[in-house]
Amino acid sequence: MPRAKAIFAKDPLIIEWARALTASGRSDLTVAPYIGDAESFGAFLSNPMTLESPHGKQWPALLRAEASDIMKFVQDLDTRRGYKRSATRRKIASLGSFFGFLQRERRREDNPAAEIDIPGRDKRLTKFSNEKVPAQLLRTGPAWKTKWLNSRDRAIAAVLGSGLRRFEVVSLDLIDVGRNTLRIMIKGRKQRLVPINDATVDAIRSYLGVRPRTSETALFLSRTRTRLSTRHIWEIFRRMHGRSISRSKATPHTMRHSFARHLLEQRAKFCAIEELLGHESLATGQIYTSSGSLSP
Repeated sequence: MPRAKAIFAKDPLIIEWARALTASGRSDLTVAPYIGDAESFGAFLSNPMTLESPHGKQWPALLRAEASDIMKFVQDLDTRRGYKRSATRRKIASLGSFFGFLQRERRREDNPAAEIDIPGRDKRLTKFSNEKVPAQLLRTGPAWKTKWLNSRDRAIAAVLGSGLRRFEVVSLDLIDVGRNTLRIMIKGRKQRLVPINDATVDAIRSYLGVRPRTSETALFLSRTRTRLSTRHIWEIFRRMHGRSISRSKATPHTMRHSFARHLLEQRAKFCAIEELLGHESLATGQIYTSSGSLSP
């Protein structure tokens, strides 16, 4: 498959926003479609009937756009242009990020995309596990004769319940554990901090109290005192879930989804959820919603 070409914007506001996205850890090829979304909206504001390429031009009307303009744009995508809902959702997410950036930079006072209803998905929603599963795993009886292995498994279950991916769990080092946060290293020197609740703090503290002394820097150790693999995490989770009282189907990834859904139900800001989960794609986090208004 040929490699996609990056899009080079000429609009100064779009350029600033794109640089901010890249600085946050997103690749040029990931940012390129979002640039295109903003440029497409700029072209629509200039001439709603145009079908010419909007790339590489300046769109001063973006700074004055209102929610009604975005609603007309969405309607045009749905009717005249025949876009799929998934594509429309991404464009709304892109505009939400763009105008959110302008708002944070005090270029405008509002984010007009925050008022737009997100269209329903083309395909079925992702699966979620019962939100009680993490707590049930922490109460699971010992599977090992060795105390530190049982403490390790409970700490891993607690960390998975905090929304981390399996590879992020195994990549954790001892120095990544803060008082009530976990540091996830991404793309070299970039990082994100994940807050953890009291139960997770207690589980990690209990594990560290019995963790074998070794020169290995990894937070979670295998029985041979080496760093775990993602397969180990899956096996630990499956063993704990099988021994727990939970009858709900669950995987490490559905626990991650459920963590995000719980935050959303608690009215957490959509952009904050994306940051906590480490989503690179602006539209990825929208799998946690079926419909309704979100503020990217």
